Amino acid sequence: MDDHKPIDTPDGPAVETPGTGARRYDAPPTDRPITEAEAAKAAGLAHNEHLKIASGYLRGGLADGLLKHATGAISEDDGQLVKFHGMYMQDDRDIRAERTKKKLEKAFSFMIRLRIAGGVVTPKQWLALDEIATTYANGTLRATTRQTFQYHGVIKSNLKRTMAAIDAVLLDTIAACGDVNRNVMAATNPAQAGAHKAAYQLAKDISDSLLPKTNAWREIWLDGERVVGGEDEVEPVYGKTYLPRKFKTVVAVPPSNEVDIFAHDLGFIAILDKKNKVTGWNVTVGGGMGMTHGEPDTFPRTADVMGFCKPEDALKVAEAVMTVQRDWGNRKNRKNARLKYTIERFGLDAFRAEVETRIGKKLGAPKPFTFDGNGDRYGWVEGDDGRHHLTLYVPSGRIKDVEGGPQFLTGLRRIAEVHEGDFRLTGNQNVIIANVPAEKRAEIEALVDRYAMTKGAGALRRNSMACVALPTCGLALAESERYLPDLLTELEESLASHGLQDDEITIRSTGCPNGCARPFIAEIGLVGRGPERYHLYLGAAFDGSRLSKLYREDVTASEIRTVLDPLFAAYAKDRQAGEHFGDFVIRAGYVAKTSNGPDFHERTGPLKAA
Repeated sequence: MDDHKPIDTPDGPAVETPGTGARRYDAPPTDRPITEAEAAKAAGLAHNEHLKIASGYLRGGLADGLLKHATGAISEDDGQLVKFHGMYMQDDRDIRAERTKKKLEKAFSFMIRLRIAGGVVTPKQWLALDEIATTYANGTLRATTRQTFQYHGVIKSNLKRTMAAIDAVLLDTIAACGDVNRNVMAATNPAQAGAHKAAYQLAKDISDSLLPKTNAWREIWLDGERVVGGEDEVEPVYGKTYLPRKFKTVVAVPPSNEVDIFAHDLGFIAILDKKNKVTGWNVTVGGGMGMTHGEPDTFPRTADVMGFCKPEDALKVAEAVMTVQRDWGNRKNRKNARLKYTIERFGLDAFRAEVETRIGKKLGAPKPFTFDGNGDRYGWVEGDDGRHHLTLYVPSGRIKDVEGGPQFLTGLRRIAEVHEGDFRLTGNQNVIIANVPAEKRAEIEALVDRYAMTKGAGALRRNSMACVALPTCGLALAESERYLPDLLTELEESLASHGLQDDEITIRSTGCPNGCARPFIAEIGLVGRGPERYHLYLGAAFDGSRLSKLYREDVTASEIRTVLDPLFAAYAKDRQAGEHFGDFVIRAGYVAKTSNGPDFHERTGPLKAA
């Protein structure tokens, strides 16, 4: 795996000192973010900054907008604010043209995302979430790449009922979207019970600690009372303007990188002793997937390993990293507002020094660690505590009953009715039936078989992911979830023809370059450009530690197999022992290696014919 250190250049050794060597960094700001309307206008801040300042801590006009029954929509500005409450306004794009022709309003509805730190829910919560899906949503639960659930198709008149049902089982949607610390992911590895417990607890502590303190969510969605005559409401960590952009935190436990630690703003890598006890955490900063087609100053980036902290300091480090981004992040251009751009602008050394100032101590040098992949472990696994755990393969995380196929929705409902442990979502959109006592294993196994749920899949399919894309996502340029199964069938046939059907290769698809399914760290990445057109990326590391490179632009859906088949043939013939596909295409000279974010758009295209 890559070590994520600065790369030397012909101009001199890579350094982290502003003004010298290979990089020249800007001087970090010394002021706190602007929070007054006139000053924000004078400074030319992005529109969303003005919205946040004027929102009354995320209230805006949401309460009044819900009462406007003549439309299924809310205002454009409230559409930005409602993200902080865990939802996006969408419409069904499959019928958009037909409704426009009939002079009807778009078929508006809302996607609702839950905040479930570490992806763990109880059987009681599962049953409640299932009922919500069938009562208010489109009859499916969607396990996301952020280790939580999404609902699709909730109409405006059902929003408050849905939120009340979620709240009734002690869950919420606060900060699942928006310019805040979002759902915190944690390793699920059931074989390491003690390490998983530590990772889950850290994820939950960070999620709770960095949660916005505004009472707006309860006021708007649960008819909570606003305190009149008391002290003015404040956000002690976020302030009036929250963060410049979304902020994603994950916790990993080697050797599995299932949470894709290098793809996120902030990460904690567990350092284990010989008994699998966590002795501390390596801290990673500055990862992120999103970019914009045709704008080379936007790019994905893998995170740097910044240092090491003791377990008792991890929460302070998390808050310090986030607040430095709060104060240093770009609030004028949202396309360059993520932490990855902040570190590119000011340098890792300056960023680390400011974090250390805020926590009041130096970080230690990073400790050695190794990842062996970023996929899940399917089937039954016995943990080191004697409990049993079953990982199910759920295609694209869509929990539904498939006609003539797996009955995930009904089957998992039946399991939740008898299960004595818990459920865990993985960062790869799969479901773990966790903490099954040995004497209950046969009963769970029988239900899984009865409802034809899948305990695994072919090598390519079990290492695949797709975002939702069409018809609901307003950003999608091409299909993803609905298209990937057919593409996988084609590529499985191609791989089998070269004797590669059992080789583990990661493949991910997204309908746009925002990268929700993290395609830029997949060995084969497909990113939507338009209807049935994709950019094809190759050369990422199997363990998620290296970015891919653009190999072919605007490949049509019908061409993808044709483009990849000669590469599969070369891989079967010329690969070295233990060599993964992403490493092979670089070593064999088919595509250039990406060192990190700014290098992502350099030396693109095939270097030689396959």
